[in-house]
Amino acid sequence: MPSPTRFFQSPEAFLATVPRPGILCFTNGCFDLIHPGHVQYLADARAFGDYLVVGLNSDASTARLKGLGRPLQDEAARAAVLLGLRSVDAVVRFDEDTPLELIRTLRPDVLVKGGDYTPETVVGRELVEGWGGRLALIPFLPGHSTSRIEQRIRNGRGVTLE
Repeated sequence: MPSPTRFFQSPEAFLATVPRPGILCFTNGCFDLIHPGHVQYLADARAFGDYLVVGLNSDASTARLKGLGRPLQDEAARAAVLLGLRSVDAVVRFDEDTPLELIRTLRPDVLVKGGDYTPETVVGRELVEGWGGRLALIPFLPGHSTSRIEQRIRNGRGVTLE
């Protein structure tokens, strides 16, 4: 499972273990089923700085946000897959529905979110900009969605050309 030196159960554990990198980038999500859109998004997020921390919704948080039957994989499995990507330097678990407190504690230089957000809807943007950081919005890779993959699996359709 995930390396104990790169999968952290709290932001305090991360801060106590990892020296502050030059430019710290942060993004977050459930990352239930990693697909090419996630891989591209995380590579793009990492390109904004020296170190990428992914805030990972805990199993309980994912279930509250995504509903019955989610997550499809537990948080240790999701962290292991994320940490298998070259772009991800560390994963920090959080149990709240939003990463606001995690952002407040980590104080990233760059807050990265997907193209389905607007600056006004990004949790933590005002904090990050307040200490001199910035927000980066990355467009989605078209045609990739965990929800669509899950629906195809549940409907027994597998891979289909759409």
